[in-house]
Amino acid sequence: MSITASMVKELRERTGAGMMECKKALVEANGDLDAAAEALRKSGQAKADKKAGRVAADGRVVISKDGGKAVIVEVNSETDFVAKDENFSAFADSIAAAVLASGVTDVAALATQDIGDGRSVEQARTDLVQKVGENISVRRAQLIEVDGPIGAYTHGARIGAVVALNGGDEELARDIAMHVAAINPTCIDETGVPTEMLEREKRIFSEQAAESGKPPEIIEKMVTGRVAKFLKEVTLVGQPFVKDDKQSVGQLLKSADASVASFIRFEVGEGIEKKEDNFVEEVMAQVQGAS
Repeated sequence: MSITASMVKELRERTGAGMMECKKALVEANGDLDAAAEALRKSGQAKADKKAGRVAADGRVVISKDGGKAVIVEVNSETDFVAKDENFSAFADSIAAAVLASGVTDVAALATQDIGDGRSVEQARTDLVQKVGENISVRRAQLIEVDGPIGAYTHGARIGAVVALNGGDEELARDIAMHVAAINPTCIDETGVPTEMLEREKRIFSEQAAESGKPPEIIEKMVTGRVAKFLKEVTLVGQPFVKDDKQSVGQLLKSADASVASFIRFEVGEGIEKKEDNFVEEVMAQVQGAS
């Protein structure tokens, strides 16, 4: 059967595969578009499986809101180049929409959810891997649902924050989200500071103060003061507000008769070990190998 340009074009639009791959699949399927599309999808899954072991530490953070709900997701790629690709951006947006619609935040369960075009999240991911040639992964997703105001802020699609308030309004919530994105507090207030973190800091401060040779009662006051300073540095309400450092976030909230119910902050690639290429060493090795 003769394979026409229009057939290749139609298959390419259906699958997102390259032109030569589409023509080859049509030839092997004797012009059957459905069979060719299925073959390309299987081929794409095989390619995705091969790329699955490659580190995907770049990508985008996407936030989507609807009334009293907001979701924040991180979708990873291997390079910044692909992270800026419109197909990748559209995929990340579709993941956020799927989480918002389904309420599913578990990544494994999310893979089976529909993204709105008849494909599952996993099928859409596989198709995108085939199109861009990189490993793509949906890393994490979280959902906030409250009765009060919700604010969101993203910085260059690499850092995103969502804040839910008791009291106040959406403008205040967005300002607090901007602060969370910029300053990265550990928790809302002192009650949320992990015990092991606080104990470690107390131990360090105590050892440092003991080296001063001062009396025990003075050392105790020094440690108490340093711990208080540390708590202000790591807690949201204790930090100087990013848009007005003359007041703390806690003071800003108090003036608006509001409090933070919860917050989430995602930063692309945080906690992922990414291989750092040393191009100087690479070039030197090539030069030495050629000599």
